[in-house]
Amino acid sequence: MAATSPLQSPLSINTARAPNLSSLLPVNPSQAKILTNRGITIRCDNLPQNLSVGFPSGTDRIPSIQSSSLSLSTSVSMAATSVSDSASKNVKRVCLFNCHETRALAQRIAAESDVIELCSITWRTFEDGFPNLFIPNAQAIRGQHVAFLASFSSPKVIFEQLSIIYALPKLFISSFTLVLPFFPTGTSERMEDEGDVATAFTLARILSNIPTSRGGPTSLVTFDIHALQERFYFGDNILPCFESGIPLLKNRLQQLPDSDNIAIAFPDDGAWKRFHKQLQHFPTIVCAKVREGSQRIVRIKEGDPQGRHVVIVDDLVQSGGTLVECQKVLAKHGAARISAYVTHGIFPNRSWERFEFDNGGHPGKGLTYFWITDSCPLTVKEVINKPPFETVIVCLSDVEYASIRIMTLELRRQQNVNSTCRGGYGLILGPLSPPLQSGKARDLTDFGPKLVLGTSKESDVPSLIRLFHPALSMSPECSEGLSMMLKK
Repeated sequence: MAATSPLQSPLSINTARAPNLSSLLPVNPSQAKILTNRGITIRCDNLPQNLSVGFPSGTDRIPSIQSSSLSLSTSVSMAATSVSDSASKNVKRVCLFNCHETRALAQRIAAESDVIELCSITWRTFEDGFPNLFIPNAQAIRGQHVAFLASFSSPKVIFEQLSIIYALPKLFISSFTLVLPFFPTGTSERMEDEGDVATAFTLARILSNIPTSRGGPTSLVTFDIHALQERFYFGDNILPCFESGIPLLKNRLQQLPDSDNIAIAFPDDGAWKRFHKQLQHFPTIVCAKVREGSQRIVRIKEGDPQGRHVVIVDDLVQSGGTLVECQKVLAKHGAARISAYVTHGIFPNRSWERFEFDNGGHPGKGLTYFWITDSCPLTVKEVINKPPFETVIVCLSDVEYASIRIMTLELRRQQNVNSTCRGGYGLILGPLSPPLQSGKARDLTDFGPKLVLGTSKESDVPSLIRLFHPALSMSPECSEGLSMMLKK
């Protein structure tokens, strides 16, 4: 194959949204030539702000590219299928439906992907208040992969969404994915007294009875469910996929000017059990509620916040009372700055108003940052542009990439399409964290922006690795630990 063969239109990404990626991309033109003679051309400018990857025409190798940034992604690494014009007619698309609250998010997801097509639902009500629903052009989704982006923000919206969720798989579709960023009854997962009703189990059973599609059981994507044992509340008719926003928090922390002075605080033992393994490379502080007389107060059980920028981490916040008490005790023990992160900011009755901004370094008065995700869209609308709140757009990225990943895996499983690298290899590249640089192998999906390339030649993989970071090809531990090569 001649190296001078004309390129097909290359796939391009803009790395400005992922500034950490620039440290990995080569700016030396001689490095880029490593792959030119193998039928792959990689170009980037000196910043670099843009990267283009293309294959010479006449080849059957088409690269898959995605970049994720802390906009943020699960930080789930995936390879979205890229298709050529000639092959696109044979590829099933993904039809994405949404409810009222997730409309804006669904639009952004569809805009980011050539695979996902935004579809509409007519949401109406009868005079008695019950839903009057209609799926326009329902025959057009036959044989397609379908996803629904849900938000169960209150009991009154659940029934109308369940009606759609139960209807879609019956329209002769190839597969069905339900993306429910926040599982709202997750905190009611057990009984303490006879007569208590574990509503987490109730909702899990309702979702477990979603009709099967042609492709089999429904895939459920949810983020930081309150208790991992809730996986076993679901029946065999649904496949829960539990994702987390913690890798995205880690990415955001790496961007802070005092990133080397971060300590993680857990407000109770439950939060520690839930997240400490994902944050084990940070100094840890564990708080606990203890009883003094008739009062229950928060004490530091383990760790020292002195002089640290302490980030309180939990899965969700309601009234925020525990976080406020945690902040006070950390400030009392010498924390230099205090921030907080929760995946799900519920904040009933505008309880977010109790969190003050520290005005640049007064931990006793408030928080430097309060990171939440857009898993609860109504909350985001209320707190946007109100310090200390900062929305890490986990569900723009996480839902986007997690749902694309699941749906494209379904697509690949059910179709042997020409547009993917048959029997090929995928290479995932991303910024190295301090643990990786020190040789401690970790899963790359834990860390920030990443790039996915595809090739059909096993011999290309070492060159791809060396091209972006020589150390990765030299350390067997890193190569194995990062799972750099994924057999498709």
